[in-house]
Amino acid sequence: MPHTIDATGEGPRTVTGQDWVELGSHAQLRELLGEPWPVVIDKVHDRLTDDDRDILDRSPFCLLATSDAGGNCDVSPRGDTPGFTRVLDSRTLALPDRAGNRRGDSFHNILDNPHAGLLYLIPGGKEVLRVNGRARVLTDAPFFDAMARDGRRPDLVLLLEIDEIYLHCPMSLNRAGLWKPRPQQAS
Repeated sequence: MPHTIDATGEGPRTVTGQDWVELGSHAQLRELLGEPWPVVIDKVHDRLTDDDRDILDRSPFCLLATSDAGGNCDVSPRGDTPGFTRVLDSRTLALPDRAGNRRGDSFHNILDNPHAGLLYLIPGGKEVLRVNGRARVLTDAPFFDAMARDGRRPDLVLLLEIDEIYLHCPMSLNRAGLWKPRPQQAS
């Protein structure tokens, strides 16, 4: 019988009434996927390169992934003018918070669990930059003035200390035809 972890995280439960076959182990996953190419493993680094900085300078959009202490996940879009992410040094990024829905899910999560991931995209481009690290929420710092937009400083800035960074393969963008024009659909 297939198994999965139940919602409490306490252990496996049997999936009944379905014709599903669920993956059962890390070993089974590795058997199905095969070993990653060395170039895929070797591209991971812990400091920004000039190429990484170039993508950050051109990107107007990223996705911020966080989870709370219980593992409940959130992914939030973040966008602004290209280069909105400020590089403080080769291991530290700062993202200004702009007015939105005021839920603050990402910030609530970071207060409980500092692990966060960023995924940067450039519309029309093939680059997908992934950055994982530990986040903090700042209410003030000397660089807030430089992050002002329309004369308004951000009230909050997400500070990310980089653990790993790498350029993703663009195959998912290609398969999705993400940047290809689509016919207008009537609503």
